Amino acid sequence: MKLKTLGRTDLRVTELCLGTMTWGSQNTEAEGHAQIDMALEAGLNFMDTAEIYAVPRSPETSGRTEEIIGSWFQKTGKRDKWILASKIAGGGVDFMRGGSRASADTIRQAVDSSLARLKTDHIDLYQIHWASRGSYNFDGSWTYAPHTQDTTDVLDNIADMLEGLDGLVKAGKIGHVGVSNETTWGIAQWLRIAAERNLPRLVSVQNEYNLIRRQFDLDMAELSHHEQVGLLAYSPLAGGMLTGKYQNGAVPAGSRGDYQKGFWRYNPHSEAATAAYIDLAQRHGLDVAQMAIAFTLTRPFTTSTIIGATSTSQLANAIAAADLTLSEAVLAEIDAIHRRFPRTI
Repeated sequence: MKLKTLGRTDLRVTELCLGTMTWGSQNTEAEGHAQIDMALEAGLNFMDTAEIYAVPRSPETSGRTEEIIGSWFQKTGKRDKWILASKIAGGGVDFMRGGSRASADTIRQAVDSSLARLKTDHIDLYQIHWASRGSYNFDGSWTYAPHTQDTTDVLDNIADMLEGLDGLVKAGKIGHVGVSNETTWGIAQWLRIAAERNLPRLVSVQNEYNLIRRQFDLDMAELSHHEQVGLLAYSPLAGGMLTGKYQNGAVPAGSRGDYQKGFWRYNPHSEAATAAYIDLAQRHGLDVAQMAIAFTLTRPFTTSTIIGATSTSQLANAIAAADLTLSEAVLAEIDAIHRRFPRTI
């Protein structure tokens, strides 16, 4: 398993990261533990979670995933085998701190609660799950309107969050700072304010990246390279779309499209693009899911790709993608398909 440097830190993380968000809803504690065991045996050293997991978020399930990870740490005593990442909800969730946005105060509260659930004294990478001002990354990506924002308020909030994160780094409760579902401008402001005030520097950005959602190829790729803020690519299978299981309008029982209907953000254009990628994989004798994951690993800005599964067989298949080298012919055909379907959501 290849190792890559996380930002400008001395941490070396595996190019695949274990995703966890189904543990506590679609998966039991035992199943979550089995996935951790399998990933560790395969050589992974990087695991990502969030206070709001399991999904779909609810007062009953949120926090449960961290508890499952914590019980594995307690049972095995192998906390030192993992570089652990977690996140604070960005705001707007009424059952979490009254829906308030992330701030110095709420970050301190969230970290202490996560540490208790995770049964650890530190989180290696702590991330802001989404920008409270909104972003291009969720359902509203076509209607996101930055021109309506109060810039001063946005910048004051970033500075406040950084001050709170700085205190937690100094206290040893978190190691490094990252963001998720952020924009190029947003990351630039985080970096500028941190440099001006000698506060923690971002080391990563966790945004969606896959064959049918490739916005990161543009301005974000340039910023990522020059500022060494690597991508932690989530949803490499486009929420399962790229496996082909949703083709022709199918919604298999127990699938994410069935289980988390509110998350589903792909439109009918996705199906045509998916069909083209499935055909490409079949013609070259490739597993389409492995091809999709392996593609994300070819990108120069990818630090690690987050893989999640609801079964150990799915997880084993995803992990095997790390051993797949895509030929120049396959990569050229991927580029050609992307030219035909540049944005399909």
